[in-house]
Amino acid sequence: MSNKMEYRALELENVTMQFGGVVAVDSFSMHIEKDEIVALIGPNGAGKTTVFNVVSGVYAPTNGCVRLRGKTIAQGHPTGKMRSLYAGSQLGEYEKLISHTPDQITQMGVARTFQNIRLFKNLTVFENVLIAKHMRLKAGMLSATFMLNHQEEKRIRHETLDLLEMLHMTDVKDEPASSLPYGKQRYLEIIRALATQPRLLLLDEPAAGMNPQETEDLSDFIRQIKEQFSLTVFLIEHHMNLVMDISDRIYVLDFGKLIAEGTPREVQSNPDVIAAYLGVDEE
Repeated sequence: MSNKMEYRALELENVTMQFGGVVAVDSFSMHIEKDEIVALIGPNGAGKTTVFNVVSGVYAPTNGCVRLRGKTIAQGHPTGKMRSLYAGSQLGEYEKLISHTPDQITQMGVARTFQNIRLFKNLTVFENVLIAKHMRLKAGMLSATFMLNHQEEKRIRHETLDLLEMLHMTDVKDEPASSLPYGKQRYLEIIRALATQPRLLLLDEPAAGMNPQETEDLSDFIRQIKEQFSLTVFLIEHHMNLVMDISDRIYVLDFGKLIAEGTPREVQSNPDVIAAYLGVDEE
């Protein structure tokens, strides 16, 4: 029996993100257990992508703490002028300021996709995935400069091809990313994220722009990769059918504040959620 302590895959404690006088996320706490699919929903401008940006290291939190498998990866509290301007509903005392850059957090096993597709459109499908594989290279600059890492390069090229084959994209591996249909570009961005070997995958509106059949297929794809790659998934999405179909639990933000959390059934029937989000027709 292992004595190793099991930590939550992700935990946010009283996270506030303030820009000047605007509080985008206000004292938000949540957690995700290993192997869960957890969704974050809410109206446009609720602060969902800001949460992703804090978790992935794009922003350092104005206040609060982010833990990845028990390790603090971001921690902040307002200082100087921001202390007097602070408008969050809670102010925790986090004496030690901690922040990691996005590449460091990727090395820790966190990968993300974006609401707006960010592929290297003039590169091939294979090259897009290969670039992501390079972040796991062990060779240093000197080895790369003098071409001493050819065995490692050969290995990651094989791994890239294997990944594309596993996820049924070898037929388009030599096509420019820009030539793919929109739905395939979405899949490619997820596959590129998988190439970094994440344990936690952040998906920012992966079904944006997809029709109902494509959205249903995406649900199956997310389930497939979760099982195949032993992933924990944190999801932002406006397509409620997808969210309710695949999520173990859901958190709901409105104007940066948590207004509900629970299972899909609990959230669907929550009157605050219905008023703030689910009761509003999508445009």
